[in-house]
Amino acid sequence: MKKHLLPSLMLTIVFVVICGGLYPLLISGISKFVPGSGKGETLMVNGKVVGYANEGQKFTLDKYFWSRPSAVGYNAAGSGGSNKGPSDSAYLKQVQANIDTFMVHNPTVKKEDIPADLVTASGSGLDPDISVQGALIQVNRIAKERKLAPEQMLALVNAHVEKPLLGMFGPEKVNVLKLNIVLDELKK
Repeated sequence: MKKHLLPSLMLTIVFVVICGGLYPLLISGISKFVPGSGKGETLMVNGKVVGYANEGQKFTLDKYFWSRPSAVGYNAAGSGGSNKGPSDSAYLKQVQANIDTFMVHNPTVKKEDIPADLVTASGSGLDPDISVQGALIQVNRIAKERKLAPEQMLALVNAHVEKPLLGMFGPEKVNVLKLNIVLDELKK
């Protein structure tokens, strides 16, 4: 037993130093070179913080692109999904309510054309992005509300499509807050 105790203790100490000290320092150092220096990418308008690029927000006015629904009310302190699945009647009622709300505000859209990300919450409940299709399907509503040409809105969406990481990891997406900030700047 003594023969195994000392190597086990030494291995534990080595891994505590690596996993509890060196690895966090390495990651902290790397984070200094990303936008926001590891504290999140802060988005500002007129010198005031309006949100973070990596945190979803709720938009309900017709003049804005809408985000994904949130199971946690967009509360970053308690991110998480609902843990409800497609066999849960309460979940199905919530999704149907989201579809109905979307249809009321986008009467020209067919129900079957609504992308799933506009009516279902993400796993974190804080997803800041929507699919390109999710943004494009809202163009007519926003163009009408803001009295802009739909072509201008399409160009705006296409200019804000974020490509997959390294061209292959993840889908194309649109950051809702960044797009809505640019929309408000168009009026100026």
